[in-house]
Amino acid sequence: MTAERTATAPTVGTATSSRVLTPWVAQARPQPPTIVRGAGRHLHTKDGRRLLDLSAGLVAVNVGHGHPRVVEAIRQQAEKLCYATPAFGNDEREALASRLSDLAPWAEGARSFFTTGGGEANEDAVKMARAITGRHKVLSAYRSFHGSAPGAGTLTGEDRRWANEPGMPGVARFFAPYPYRSPFGTTDPQAETRAALAHLELVLTHEGPANVAAIVLEPVVGTNGVIVPPEGYLEGVRELATRHGIVLIFDEVMTGFGRVGDRFAAVRFGVEPDMITMAKGIASAYVPLGGVLVRERLAAHFDDAPLMCGHTYSGHPLAVAAADANLTVLEEEGLYERARSLEESLRERLNGLRDAHEAIGDVRGIGAFFGIEFVRDRTTKEPWVPWYGGGNAPMTRFTGALRDEGVYAFGRYNVLLVSPPLTILESELDEGVEALDRVLAREPWRTP
Repeated sequence: MTAERTATAPTVGTATSSRVLTPWVAQARPQPPTIVRGAGRHLHTKDGRRLLDLSAGLVAVNVGHGHPRVVEAIRQQAEKLCYATPAFGNDEREALASRLSDLAPWAEGARSFFTTGGGEANEDAVKMARAITGRHKVLSAYRSFHGSAPGAGTLTGEDRRWANEPGMPGVARFFAPYPYRSPFGTTDPQAETRAALAHLELVLTHEGPANVAAIVLEPVVGTNGVIVPPEGYLEGVRELATRHGIVLIFDEVMTGFGRVGDRFAAVRFGVEPDMITMAKGIASAYVPLGGVLVRERLAAHFDDAPLMCGHTYSGHPLAVAAADANLTVLEEEGLYERARSLEESLRERLNGLRDAHEAIGDVRGIGAFFGIEFVRDRTTKEPWVPWYGGGNAPMTRFTGALRDEGVYAFGRYNVLLVSPPLTILESELDEGVEALDRVLAREPWRTP
């Protein structure tokens, strides 16, 4: 113990000096800014700087930072009750579940099972689907992220799953449509939809549809590129799932609660899954909360069969109080509708950036959820780095230069996510886009 206490401290000036392990990066790296306060659309650093939050944290802080109504709800709940075991009833928990049922896309209503985050929610949704169907296989897309724990990490299709392998058994993968970089060699969105659905049906045939419990899908791909599905794709997946008795799970951890201009992407696209997993925007990340929204006819399975899911913090009183206040803010301040208007504002401004800078290959998005894909050559679509294993150094340099301009945004490899709080002002959008313009003009990713 003495040796441990007197061990040499990490090198000053690197991220390891804080004694906190930071996700997804080597720890010996330049120290990122220390955030001490958030207000509205801005983050404030320990050294007195102010950053415009152009990504709503990690596509999470939908109502902006420090909203007084959400903060007050947490304070009031803390004074009343900070914890109740999930086995007990709780008025706040039950009120939120009732409200979520009303927001759900199913006329029959829904029941909620609460978790502390999206990864747990995806794991529990799969566990429920397996219990309901008596089947074991699960299909997920290659270009996807569903969490980092062993189960959710296996559902994940991209390179962040590799550290989990061999992982959870029974998961097979397919290619989802990606019109800008078609895995099927198409150049037309309608052809992309047809090819993607034929491919999915072929994968189902080889896996045996009668063995497949669930298809897990991001209705809009998130950190793997903000890819909006071409028309007809989600409807086609729904038809395939229905035909084969497969539970369709929409991972709406990023797309839920206003991000795409409606309550859920399922509502925006008019396609009903059987379960929706949620987190992030449900409480605007003020307190960790996730969950599975299960349509009533499937949830009824557990009236007589045990629900073999459980977490100490399931439906934590502080989290559900924050979520209830957050949903009130979304509704009363018209933020679902605001995201629709932001869609046009963002598209116009970001397309203007694309026209001005050859480094932008594609701009795409829906609601207040956009991605900018960077390329070395617009004609060949050569990316900054290969998507898998190419390293994030160019994006790290880009976002660092953007912070120097007073703006925070995050991205992976070749895609920057522009997903501001839904409360952002048009003038603040201008501020963010002008900063992007300045950084693009300097081409910081080419710096050694």
